[in-house]
Amino acid sequence: MERRRSAFGWARMIAGWITGPLLLGATAVWAQDPPAQQRLRIVGGLAGLNQYTRHEEAFWARELPRLSGGRLSAEIVPYDRAGIRGQEVLRLVQLGAVPFGTALLSIAAAEDPELGAPDLAGLNADMPALRRTTAAFRPYLEKMLRERYGVELLAVYTYPAQVVFCNKPFSGLADLAGRRVRTSSPTQSDLIEALGGVPVQTGFAEILPNLKSGNIDCAVTGTMSGNTIGLHEVTTHIHPMAITWGLSVFVANGAAWRGLGPEMQALLKRELPKLEQAIWAESEQETGAGLACNTGAGACPSGRKGRMAEVRSSAADEKRRREILASTVLPRWVQRCGTGCAAIWNQTIGPAVGLEARAR
Repeated sequence: MERRRSAFGWARMIAGWITGPLLLGATAVWAQDPPAQQRLRIVGGLAGLNQYTRHEEAFWARELPRLSGGRLSAEIVPYDRAGIRGQEVLRLVQLGAVPFGTALLSIAAAEDPELGAPDLAGLNADMPALRRTTAAFRPYLEKMLRERYGVELLAVYTYPAQVVFCNKPFSGLADLAGRRVRTSSPTQSDLIEALGGVPVQTGFAEILPNLKSGNIDCAVTGTMSGNTIGLHEVTTHIHPMAITWGLSVFVANGAAWRGLGPEMQALLKRELPKLEQAIWAESEQETGAGLACNTGAGACPSGRKGRMAEVRSSAADEKRRREILASTVLPRWVQRCGTGCAAIWNQTIGPAVGLEARAR
């Protein structure tokens, strides 16, 4: 009940930002004369997951006041408990209704497909690949967010690897043919469809009910987040290949950012990269820990042990991943994104992964 009351209070606060003049008045004053003490309003990532509970919430609620000597404090709420849809976060930051926010790129890509480029399904099979791809795309992403949305890119986060959970045995990706598989983005759906499966795009909160009702047979989600919501109790097999990861950006409204003043801007530019590094390190660790927890085959310090069977990724799976990325996922992304996106890919990610995009 207390959690629901807190979420309701935040939803009302967010509604106030959107419909009232509070933020605009505050940023106008900050831009002229930054106050000695400033209280920031932050919309974070998904509730209940470690990116938010261990890192985002801890940094903004506890570390920031200490680091700033009390000059900065913050209120933070996860977007899925604030009455905000994931695809709205970036736009609300642009408008100034949310001054600082965390936007999941795969969800934001529904409105702006270009944002999905660094986390296309099948692109990053492991963490080193994800790091290379993100590094190649980041300078362009920063420029694009500033010029198109008027927001400042302050950090890039990632969730653990998104993998396939199924409630019936399978021996490889080819066996997903004919199965109804939960996906969370168009590119995940493209990959599942190319494998012969039936993609069912739903939100994270609907995974468990859909599995229990029989509406889906499998689900693509994070190794540890799946364990957190109890997928190890309703599914039997897990495939460790990363389909996607779940990149998100932490951005600031341009006026709110300028209103902080140079000293506090410098503090955040110094400290947020540390937060980013911590989140990436934990996401890498959690990818393996999530597999260990779900299968019960290793140490599981922060999850619940299950008895799932791990379907080992084979050379055939790896070959199929690369083929589908080149023949289906990338071309469909270019089709949704527009012909100019092929050129952007070929200037940024393409050389890093050795794959050229072609405009049609």
